[in-house]
Amino acid sequence: MSAVEPPILSVDHVGVRFGGLVAIADLHFDVRPGEILSLIGPNGAGKTTAFNVMTGFLKPSQGEVRFRGTSLKGLQPHEIVRLGLSRTFQRTSVFPDDTVFDNVMIGLHRHGPSRLLDTLIGRDKASEKRLGERAAELLDWVGLSARAKEKAGSLAYGEQRLVGVALALATEPAMLLLDEPVSGMNASETHVFVQLIRQIRARGITILLVEHDMPMVMEVSDRIVVLNYGRLIAEGPPAAIRTDPAVIEAYLGKGSAARDAARAASAETSDA
Repeated sequence: MSAVEPPILSVDHVGVRFGGLVAIADLHFDVRPGEILSLIGPNGAGKTTAFNVMTGFLKPSQGEVRFRGTSLKGLQPHEIVRLGLSRTFQRTSVFPDDTVFDNVMIGLHRHGPSRLLDTLIGRDKASEKRLGERAAELLDWVGLSARAKEKAGSLAYGEQRLVGVALALATEPAMLLLDEPVSGMNASETHVFVQLIRQIRARGITILLVEHDMPMVMEVSDRIVVLNYGRLIAEGPPAAIRTDPAVIEAYLGKGSAARDAARAASAETSDA
């Protein structure tokens, strides 16, 4: 990764207001090509609001987001996806009564060159074959090949989240935004997902992660951006963030007991 390579995503002094409420105030940071950057903060810090601005689901009151040098101002979510910026959502978004394979095929049809109607009536069998091969490849990538013929709604929660990732990857993004991907997962499922994130990055896809699981964030991130009350309070590598006084105060308060707890948690994470 070249030191002079421009950022793939720039959040440029973005602000969001809902009436008199300031949800985000003057937020600015860059995401470098090929890195895993995490956006963290206490509940209500503005993380999801920032995510929604970046992906076109919410328009900023001020500032702008640029992806690969192109302003995203005024673009709809599907237009942003076409530029190469895709996301997952906090809640699973599978079609529960369709098979896992068909879920991914639906995602591919949304972004593929052929029309779904043409495929259904048999006018584009060659394209259907290519999409089927791509669907199988994506399921293998996220570790669900063995579950391809099962109904998506029958899968465990963590596996449904993996289907959501496959759907996002079906758009062939240059950058993937993951919104609390391990929320509700057990330790084993989280470990599997961490390995998947690393595999995605290894294929050249940049990742921006919003997550509450701090051990997971510290393990997988190259850099971390911390929000509190809609404002950026810290930015840097995990080693610096876990001991940053402003971050400790935001999460655990000002008392000495809270600081001691934070230091103990930091030591445990470092030793792990």
